[in-house]
Amino acid sequence: MNEVLEILEQTGAVIKDSHFVGTSGKHMSVYVNKDNLLPHPKETFRITELLAIAHKDLDVDVVVAPVVGGVILGHLVAYHLSKLQKKEILSVYAEKTAEGPMIFKRGYENLIKNKKVLIVDDTVATGFSVNKMLDVVKSFRGQILAMGVIVNRIPGEINSKILGIPFSWLCEISAETYDEKNCPLCKSGVPINTKVGHGKEYLESKNK
Repeated sequence: MNEVLEILEQTGAVIKDSHFVGTSGKHMSVYVNKDNLLPHPKETFRITELLAIAHKDLDVDVVVAPVVGGVILGHLVAYHLSKLQKKEILSVYAEKTAEGPMIFKRGYENLIKNKKVLIVDDTVATGFSVNKMLDVVKSFRGQILAMGVIVNRIPGEINSKILGIPFSWLCEISAETYDEKNCPLCKSGVPINTKVGHGKEYLESKNK
C-alpha cells in the first residue's frame, strides 16, 4: 500500500460510507478529513516531508497554504524544504473572506509579491479550493512554480495540463462527487453528515 494512503487510513482520515458535503457544495460518499491526521505529529511530519521531497528541486521562496489546517501543512513543508535546500523558505497562509475570494493579510502580502511560490493543500475533491488558491497567489503577484497536495480524488479533471502549472499529489483516493439535484445519496434518504465536512453549514443554509 502507498505509504501516504496507509498513514491516512491508520489515522482515520479516510472516512467512507456516509453522506458528506464538501467545500464546493458537492455531495460525496467518501471524505478525506485532515482533521483526523493533524493531531498525529509523527504522521503529519512524515507526510509533509514527502511533499517537500517531491518539490526538492524547485527554487522556492515561500510555501503558501489555505487556512485553517493548511497552515500546519505549509509550515512543515517549508521546514523540510529549508533543510533539503539549506536555505530559509518562508511559509504564509491565505485567509477566507465573507465575499468568497481568499486574501493575504498580516503583512503576508509583502512576502508573496514577485516571489517564487509553492502552493500546498490536503485534498482535491472538486478543484474548487485549488482554483481559489491559484487565484489569490496570482492576484497578489506571486510567481507560482507548482502546487502539491496529499490526495487527488479527480486526477482526470485536476492535473498539470488542466491547470497550466506543475501539479502533483502523493496518492489517489477516487470517489464520485455529485450536485445536490443528482445525488443518489439524497435520493436514497441517506442523512447528511453534520460532524465531518460542510454538511452542517449546508443544512443551515437550506433552512434559512
